Amino acid sequence: MVQVIRDEEIESRQLRVVIAQFHPKKGDYATNLERIGDIFEQLGEEGRPVDVLALPETATSGYFLEGGVREAARRQEQLFADLQALYLGRRGSGAPLLDITLGYYEEYRGGFYNSALYATLGQPNGGNWQPGIVHNHRKFFLPTYGVFDEERFVNRGRRVQAFETRFGRMGMLICEDTWHSITSTILALQGAQVIFIGNASPARQFATDEPGNVTRWRELVKAISDEHNLFVVLTNLCGFEGGKGFIGASVVTNPFGEVILNGPLARECLLRTELNFEDIVVARGENPLLADLETGLPDLLSELQSIGRG
Repeated sequence: MVQVIRDEEIESRQLRVVIAQFHPKKGDYATNLERIGDIFEQLGEEGRPVDVLALPETATSGYFLEGGVREAARRQEQLFADLQALYLGRRGSGAPLLDITLGYYEEYRGGFYNSALYATLGQPNGGNWQPGIVHNHRKFFLPTYGVFDEERFVNRGRRVQAFETRFGRMGMLICEDTWHSITSTILALQGAQVIFIGNASPARQFATDEPGNVTRWRELVKAISDEHNLFVVLTNLCGFEGGKGFIGASVVTNPFGEVILNGPLARECLLRTELNFEDIVVARGENPLLADLETGLPDLLSELQSIGRG
């Protein structure tokens, strides 16, 4: 059982999120799936309601697979079926609905992608929302610098889309997608209230007490939340893989650009937080930058089209 770290209890929040800082076994889909099943079981034993379970980039396989991507890749339909069977098997037929977001290597029409799945697990409960795949995001920006060489092994995605869930409108990004401000801006303009970011960031830049990329990621997601007045849930891999140590240090920011949860460095744990969507209303009333952007959008689109024409 992994340690559970809880933030302060705050009344009147609405979306109950558990973040799993996770260390997958490299290239071993079956083992990693069983470990996700252990998390399902642990959440059931704790007996506290959970709306969304968030796992990091490439949680089903580990990140640095290179030529091993083909063996680890799964179709999104297969991943959902495996998760659904595992969830019902570990929690029983009366298990409550649970939304999950996690990263994996995807096989699609003969190609391979670094993808993130958002799905609802559980038994139909007579309500309007049924178990199934809600959305699949394929990483749009593939890093090819430093220790990264993703374009050699996977294709890049072509779309950035917000999507409806039973809790509201969400978005997903994967690691470098987030470093390009236009992606979070697109999701905000499409109505996203929460952006889930799956991350696999190896520790680097050790000039201070914490790795420099931990500080950089924290500041990056704070800026996204502050500009667009939405929640950001960043979930990072941890542990060592091929001599590279992933940082953990998952973080959640609120629509005022404030950090409301900091995960520990480099170790597995579950982190609980709750998100009050009323904060979005208040923050956008106080600081209507998104409304200003919507007003100026036609002119900005014209400028972007002119740039595209060269």
